Amino acid sequence: MTASRHYVTTTIPYVNSRPHLGFALELVQADTLARHWRRRGSEVRLVGGTDDNSLKNVLAAEAEGLDVQVLVDRNADAFAVLRDPLDLTLDDFIRTSSDPRHRVGVERLWRRCAAAGDLYRKEYEGLYCVGCEQFYTPGELVGGRCAEHGTEPRPVAEENWFFRLSRYADRLHDLITDGVLRVEPAARRNEVLALIESGLHDFSVSRSQVRARGWGIPVPDDPAQVVYVWWDALGNYVTSLGYGTGEAAYERWWAGDGRRVHLVGKGVVRFHAVYWPAILLSAGLPLPTDILVHDYLTVGGRKISKSGPDTVDPVALTDAYGTDAVRWWLLRDVPRVGDADFTPERLTARADADFAGGLGNLVHRVVTMVHRYRAGTVPAAGGAEPAVAFLEDVCRGVPGRIDAALEDYDFRGAVRAAWEIVEAANRCVDTTRPWELARAEGRGDGAAGRRLDDVLAALVTACRLLADELSPFVPGAAARISEQVGPTANGTLPPAAPLFTPLRAGG
Repeated sequence: MTASRHYVTTTIPYVNSRPHLGFALELVQADTLARHWRRRGSEVRLVGGTDDNSLKNVLAAEAEGLDVQVLVDRNADAFAVLRDPLDLTLDDFIRTSSDPRHRVGVERLWRRCAAAGDLYRKEYEGLYCVGCEQFYTPGELVGGRCAEHGTEPRPVAEENWFFRLSRYADRLHDLITDGVLRVEPAARRNEVLALIESGLHDFSVSRSQVRARGWGIPVPDDPAQVVYVWWDALGNYVTSLGYGTGEAAYERWWAGDGRRVHLVGKGVVRFHAVYWPAILLSAGLPLPTDILVHDYLTVGGRKISKSGPDTVDPVALTDAYGTDAVRWWLLRDVPRVGDADFTPERLTARADADFAGGLGNLVHRVVTMVHRYRAGTVPAAGGAEPAVAFLEDVCRGVPGRIDAALEDYDFRGAVRAAWEIVEAANRCVDTTRPWELARAEGRGDGAAGRRLDDVLAALVTACRLLADELSPFVPGAAARISEQVGPTANGTLPPAAPLFTPLRAGG
């Protein structure tokens, strides 16, 4: 992959409650891409944050009898601390209620769209889903309910500011069709194109101070109105770079050359692939280059939520099973398209099979043989063993296959590509039978000894490559493998030791 610049963002979640495993999926995917691109020579900036200025947060605070800022601060901290248990390499974390960069950037974005003639006031009556923070027409509902949350939207009538989304329908359609604005996977791209082709309607971009309970960023020059939470939240992708405050980061990561990559859940595609690009077109700003969409995690077939019986706490999960096991399941078992049902049993079965049984067994086997047959010193390869050619061919091809899979936003495919090394290395052992070569060498067969050198050298090289290529996915496990197959100060491998402890569902 040619070295370049990648700006990678996650969505910023509402903080009406604590984080769940579904959002951890997005964080781990974004971190994996960032780590991978850094390893391939790119400059990368990875940013996350929290959406503090939501009516959902206000209502949650009222339900708990708390001041809104108190609730927001408490829950935002729960998202911020995911960095350690999930082993994330975030470069920045923005909070929309308290970061001094944010409000001034949102105000600047608003004024630029106003100057373009794309903001106007009108009275409006519609059905509002608080969960989505969005108005719906009756035709967009399923049995009178929001398809995303299963709740009946509330009727709302007031005068708001509107954005001329309809003005940008043709340009958005062309940009997405031509791949200038890349939406992946194809099913989501087609969904966006169908939405645009059905006709885009101007949408409300403010709320009254009364309905917002006074919480949020006031509309510039109209303090009776609050900026719509989605306008506010989407702006974080540029305000976190100093848009509006003159920071050089904006020019470097957004206005400059490079890729601008948003990772989002399928429930918010409309906002990221339609609303946000239209706002940027209006403001005369560059668009994102890639919008990468993931489906949902479910429990018992129901979407994981932040609270209630269907929630899964990612911190508790990493405490019970370890960071690598959680990251591995999210990347190994969650498909590129389609929801994935989570259970602790599935997580532990995958970790036990792949870590203890697969990676751990291979590395332990290889290191044990190097110590048994070569006193811990990795021999030099001499080309005497033809059977190692298949393993070497696999190893040469794996990095490119991982590149291609991640370029296609296919994490499971990328992990499968890395796993080819494990399969090829085990095949090499089964085919060459190093223990038989060692016995033959002991009987004075020098050719067998040279063949054994080739086999051991190839196996150690494969394990080292495996550790390197797995490091974006499971950095902790990769580091342990690397330590096991890396030379000590005296040039020998460390003694063989168990790398992974089998897990059991339930702790």
